[in-house]
Amino acid sequence: MTLRLIVLLISAGFAVGGCSQSEKPVASVPADFVLTNGQVKTPDGWATALAIANGEIVAVGDDGSVERFVEQGTEVMDLAGSTVLPGFHDMHVHPVFGGMLYSGADHTNCTIEQGLPLDRLLETLAECVKRVSDDEWVTGGQWDAIALGEVPHRSHLDSVTGNIPVLINDTSGHSAWANSRALAIAGISGETADPPGGIIERDGNGEPTGVLREAGIGMVRQHVPRPTQEIVRQALQWSLDVMLANGITSFTEASNGFVAGAARELDVYNAIADEGLLKHRVRICLNLGADNWMPEERDTESLIENRNEYVRDRLALDCIKIFLDGVPTDSHTAAMLEPYADTVEGRDDEASRYGMLLAEQDFTNDAVTRFDKEGMTVKFHAAGDAAVRAGLDAIEAAREANGMGGPRHDVGHATFIAKDDISRAKPINATFELSPYLFSPSPINDDITKAVGEERIFRVWPFREAIDAGALVVAGSDWAVVPSVNPWLAVEAMVTREEAGGSERSFGKPQAITIAEAIDIFTKNAAQHMGNEDRLGILASGYLADLIVVDQNPYEVADTDLHRTKVLMTFINGEKVYDAGDRQVSTR
Repeated sequence: MTLRLIVLLISAGFAVGGCSQSEKPVASVPADFVLTNGQVKTPDGWATALAIANGEIVAVGDDGSVERFVEQGTEVMDLAGSTVLPGFHDMHVHPVFGGMLYSGADHTNCTIEQGLPLDRLLETLAECVKRVSDDEWVTGGQWDAIALGEVPHRSHLDSVTGNIPVLINDTSGHSAWANSRALAIAGISGETADPPGGIIERDGNGEPTGVLREAGIGMVRQHVPRPTQEIVRQALQWSLDVMLANGITSFTEASNGFVAGAARELDVYNAIADEGLLKHRVRICLNLGADNWMPEERDTESLIENRNEYVRDRLALDCIKIFLDGVPTDSHTAAMLEPYADTVEGRDDEASRYGMLLAEQDFTNDAVTRFDKEGMTVKFHAAGDAAVRAGLDAIEAAREANGMGGPRHDVGHATFIAKDDISRAKPINATFELSPYLFSPSPINDDITKAVGEERIFRVWPFREAIDAGALVVAGSDWAVVPSVNPWLAVEAMVTREEAGGSERSFGKPQAITIAEAIDIFTKNAAQHMGNEDRLGILASGYLADLIVVDQNPYEVADTDLHRTKVLMTFINGEKVYDAGDRQVSTR
């Protein structure tokens, strides 16, 4: 065989209708799946077909170029013009919480539609109380202060709950509402002091209203019986299935343990993984310090030291969650550089005017420096601009101490970012993880607008400014703080900053971005943040076959139709893990 012939044969084996710069050479092997007659988004434009073998994409090109990968047993799918995109990453989600709230796994959970007025909320709660026995609690949510139409008080709950203890969360997850029975069990009275990092709201007589903020929630939460491992498993498996159906292939569990305790929730993740049922790529964040939902009963340091015991294929515990503040709603617990626009009834202190920083700067700096050196990502909860600044200061301190070689750390939510701080992220390899599911005008946004004022709303969740400054931007749903984990609601909201389908109202309109930028945020940017940019985030040969098939091309439809996008199939590691059906499939 001549040298020329050898070269020609090698070239033929690697060619896939041309090879872009991002593609890795892959030898010709029999494909497990071949997708044809579609619209395949590539880094350089569009193709019509791709082939998958052994968990990887082995070819991207026109229909003819993938034909050679078809052999006996290959499943060939005619996509009939459907669109293929990289799998989506949700960088901030609470699947256990979502499952507990919406799956029906726990009969003591009360699912309350967001935005209900007080009378309808009480009707829902009364029905939930009928399901429990006298020795059980009712928990769940979610309520919104403005939508209620009245200032929430324990007496409202008492009117329909009798002697059943009740603790229900608001839409932010940073406030809860307890009835008199729950407060009594927790020993909370007018004489009880606010806990560090928390607030017990009080009426004009100094008596607790039943509304608890931040660490105040834990004073009652610690008395609520934890769900069994079986209930947690049912809830989590339900959530995982829902996320697959929505095209989410990777996610970050942003605050492990606040439903059932860290160890129990990790055990459930492990049980699902050990049975081969965990399909997603998962990063779990362990809470450090204050936990808004449950006092620190668990030994976080022990979990950190022994985290490798919980690591599985596709399951990593290389993330630490630090709460820097609360939320910029009626609670005024997000830490702001400028005072809130409204006042809090019954409170007139520094915290009510500027919010609360929940961690000292020295503590935060030392923590990030330590975990950066150990190769662990730090995820901050930082909603107010003062908290965002504190997070950036801590990342900067870690870079100065350890150099630039550590993992990317992210400032989560970043609802408000001072203009001077936008440009700080890129030089220190910090990521802004924003919450686009909350962009669409909703009751919680009415609450935020009232608290901070209309002027600051023009810069709320400043995607446009962050991207223009060269910052790496990713997105998280924060589900079940929001009612849906569907990323296409967020994609449309990022592009329009309006309600789904379009509306006269908008929310931070100057911060709107393009459809290409929005999809990159969920795919390529997220892979880069996770350190997987050489394996995930784009569709090219040699990359892992994490991808989705959707029913319309988001680059071509009207912006106000983006939320209508439906996922038809989801693949992870070359395995078809979700199929809505109705595809033209032939097997050869």
